[in-house]
Amino acid sequence: MGDSASAAGAQVERAGQTDRKRYSERLYVPWWGWPLPLLAAGLLAAEIHMGYPGVRAWLPYLILVPLMAAWLLTLSRSRVAVTDRHLLAGKANLPLEFVGEVEVVGKEGKRKALGPELDPAAFVLHRGWVGPIVRVHLTDPEDPTPYWVFSTRKPETVAELLRNSPAAP
Repeated sequence: MGDSASAAGAQVERAGQTDRKRYSERLYVPWWGWPLPLLAAGLLAAEIHMGYPGVRAWLPYLILVPLMAAWLLTLSRSRVAVTDRHLLAGKANLPLEFVGEVEVVGKEGKRKALGPELDPAAFVLHRGWVGPIVRVHLTDPEDPTPYWVFSTRKPETVAELLRNSPAAP
């Protein structure tokens, strides 16, 4: 298989067949994560403005506030999906035949799992506003990635789908 973090689209095609999605979720930034960054962009624009007339009065607001909104929308584009034959986390793609042990790590153990216990070679898709994470150990001997760690709002559902997958060994 090689590198597990290869790019993949929402639908994965193999041998002319399209995988059927069994689970899909978008890791969007919740509403309470928007006001503070937008306020910070507005304050930064106000500092640049500082009462000067002309272009310097309105240009910082026109650039910084939409730029912050675009950044928040970019953070909200991450997806986690399980299809008949693949696990998709962000832009990474893992065939289910290489899924080994699947662990659910709750909010309490997340700091330890992403801190002292984290292998530097692991694939990580973490979103701080999503509480639990799932750790999936890989069985591919050619892949340098020992495991995947990714955020999901329904870790038990994802773990159950990965454990009972027909493509799993």
